[in-house]
Amino acid sequence: MFKIRTYNAISDIIYNTLNNNEYQVSDSVENYDGILVRSAELADVEFPPELVAIARAGAGTNNVPVAKCTEQGICVFNTPGANANAVKELVLCAMLLSCRKVVNGIEWVKEAKASGETGIEKLAEKAKKNFVGPELYGKKLGVIGLGAIGGMVANSAARGFDMDVLGYDPYMNVESALHLTRVVKLTADINEIFSTCDYITLHLPLLDTTKGMIGEAAFSKMKKGAVLINYSRGGLVDTEALKKAMISGIVRAYMTDFAVDELVDFPGVTITPHLGASTPESEENCADMAAKEIDDYLKNGNIRHSVNLPDAMLPRAGVQRLAIINRNTPNMVGQITSLLAADGINIEHMLNKGRGSYAYTLLDLSDEVQVSTVAAIRGIDGILRVRVL
Repeated sequence: MFKIRTYNAISDIIYNTLNNNEYQVSDSVENYDGILVRSAELADVEFPPELVAIARAGAGTNNVPVAKCTEQGICVFNTPGANANAVKELVLCAMLLSCRKVVNGIEWVKEAKASGETGIEKLAEKAKKNFVGPELYGKKLGVIGLGAIGGMVANSAARGFDMDVLGYDPYMNVESALHLTRVVKLTADINEIFSTCDYITLHLPLLDTTKGMIGEAAFSKMKKGAVLINYSRGGLVDTEALKKAMISGIVRAYMTDFAVDELVDFPGVTITPHLGASTPESEENCADMAAKEIDDYLKNGNIRHSVNLPDAMLPRAGVQRLAIINRNTPNMVGQITSLLAADGINIEHMLNKGRGSYAYTLLDLSDEVQVSTVAAIRGIDGILRVRVL
C-alpha cells in the first residue's frame, strides 16, 4: 500500500483515484511515498527516503524546494491549466473594474449612506460623473505569456469584448498555438506590447529570468495611461518602479492578486487577496489532476507535467519495469543495459529522455531482475533513484 502525506486540505475528489485499497492518505502518515500539497511551504521539511513524488495542486511550485527534490530523486508535479478558467474569469473581472471605476463607485455609495446623507438616489445621479470610465470594446490588450491561462484570456477578450489582442510568448508550444483564436495577433517583440497596448496582462512563471521584469525599462516604453494586470506572480513587477510609473501617469491602474504592504493604499492600485484559483471547481480540478499524476507515477513510473524531469509516458509491457532518475551524462544507459544483459534480462521496451542536467529512463524487462543487479545499477555514479515496478 502506498502512503500519501497531505500538507493542506485537499478536495475529497482525490479518493476517486487514491482509493483506500491501494493508498493510505492523511496529514500525519509517516514514511510516505508521495506528497499532495497546495500552498504549504516545504522548504524546511525533512523528506523521508521513501518519498519519490510531490504533486502540487496548482501551477506554481515556489513553495517546493525543486532543486533539492531533484538531487534526492523526487519527481515534482504541478497541475497546469487545472485552474485556468478560474484565473481567466478574475482577470477579465479586473479589466472591467479598472476601466469602469466600479470599486470606487461602490465605496462612494457606502460612504454617502454612512455619512447620514438622505435622498441617495438623487445624490448618486449627481456623483456618477466622477466614476466615468472607458469601455473595453476596441481597446488593445497585450497578453504576455500564452500558456493555458494567457491563451484563455486572449481568446475571451478578443471574442467576448471585441478587443484588439496582441500576444507575446517566445516559448509558446504547438498545443497552445492551436488553441488561440485567429484574431489574436502575435509579436516577437515584447516592446511592441509595452508601446502600443492600453491594457497589459501578465501570465508568466516567477523565475530568475522573469523576476522584476516589469521594471523601469519596461515602464519607460509603455503607452501613457496603460493598465497593468498581474494575476500571475507578484514578483514579476518591481514595486518601486511601478510606484514611480503610476505617479508619472504612465500606468493609470494596477490590478493584482498579490498583496504588498507598500501598495495597499497606493492610489490607482486594486488588490485582491490571492483569489485567482479560489473556486470550488478549480480546487477540485487541481486536486484531481495531482492525484492522477502521482498515481500513474507511483504505479507505472509515467511522468506528465513534471517541473524537474522530462515527460515520459510508456505503456506497460514485459514482466517488470525499472524507473531510473540519473544525471544526464554519457554512457549512462549503456552501463545500465550492460548490467541487465549480464543478468540475462532482455529489454522489451525502453524510453530515455533528458531535461537539462538530469535524465529519466523507463525499461520494461522480460523477466524479474535480481536484487543484486538492482543494487549494482544503484551503485553507478550519477544514479539518483531506481524503482522496481
